[in-house]
Amino acid sequence: MDAFYASVEQLDNPKLKGKPLAVGGGSERGVVAAASYEARKYGVRSAMSGVLARKKCPQLIFVKPRFERYAEISKQIRKIFFDYTDLVEPLSLDEAYLDVTHNKKNFPSATILAKEIRQRIFDEVGLRASAGISINKFIAKVASDINKPNGQKTIPPEEVLTFLEELPIEKFYGVGKVTAAKMFNLGIFTGKDLKEKSVEFLIAHFKKSGEHYYHIVRGIHHSKVKPNRIRKSIAAERTFVDNLTSEVYMLERLDTIAEELERRLKKSEVAGKTVTLKIKYSNFTIQTRSKTLSYFITDKKLLLETVKELLYQEKLADSVRLLGISVTNLNINTKEKEPIIDVQLKFDF
Repeated sequence: MDAFYASVEQLDNPKLKGKPLAVGGGSERGVVAAASYEARKYGVRSAMSGVLARKKCPQLIFVKPRFERYAEISKQIRKIFFDYTDLVEPLSLDEAYLDVTHNKKNFPSATILAKEIRQRIFDEVGLRASAGISINKFIAKVASDINKPNGQKTIPPEEVLTFLEELPIEKFYGVGKVTAAKMFNLGIFTGKDLKEKSVEFLIAHFKKSGEHYYHIVRGIHHSKVKPNRIRKSIAAERTFVDNLTSEVYMLERLDTIAEELERRLKKSEVAGKTVTLKIKYSNFTIQTRSKTLSYFITDKKLLLETVKELLYQEKLADSVRLLGISVTNLNINTKEKEPIIDVQLKFDF
């Protein structure tokens, strides 16, 4: 989807159409979750601080995110996907892989099929989407960004190797700024440069990822479209306007976070054994502390009791700007039907 969160806001509020818009917070601690294309012209990007975004675009309009609404729209879009194939692998609310090798419409052309899907999304939902079409997930993902917004790009089999050789290395999916800078220092600027490096060279400099880079630049990527991706964690976190220095104040915030996490766990109908406390300090360093229990939990009081133990596990290194709680080791598709422990069975209140 093109600028999904921002586009949903413009869809629901026509007064915002054509205007630079950011979903997120414009305060000192606010962060841009998504930016409309009108805002991107000024250099506003997701994950940018709200203060910097306002400096780049003084007329920028901030709106609070409405994730329930985005999820609702996402379900409508996904329903359209399933009219064409059952092999749909969602990556997030606004993105998914579709395997249309054998599709329900018996379309001989994936390119024509992508055009029809994009048109239906616009006609039935009112939003624009872009698509990438190719022989595997990696190349399709890279292709999907080429003609954004509201476009698509097909890389047929006979053009794959040439396409990858000419591609700037920073355009390779999975190569972030840090990795790109490291590749530049090694004289790797394009896919062709990457292809000239041996697998031993790449592993020496990029460890396990080196073998991955060696294969993808040759168009080799065997990952299948997985329609039933198993969720590995559920989390909730908060960034604070003022830094917190006292554990007492932190526990008050953690109480609210644990309540939200309990709601998400119960809504997802899952429980977990491993509880992790995330702490981001005022200097932006991040620390995590975890504890694995012998039983599955969803209850807020049990979450909070475990988090309290983790909070006091060691002295805080600095004042705190963000706290988060996550639950992993979930009981999704577990072979053993272990019991979910209620708070009354664990603590005597």
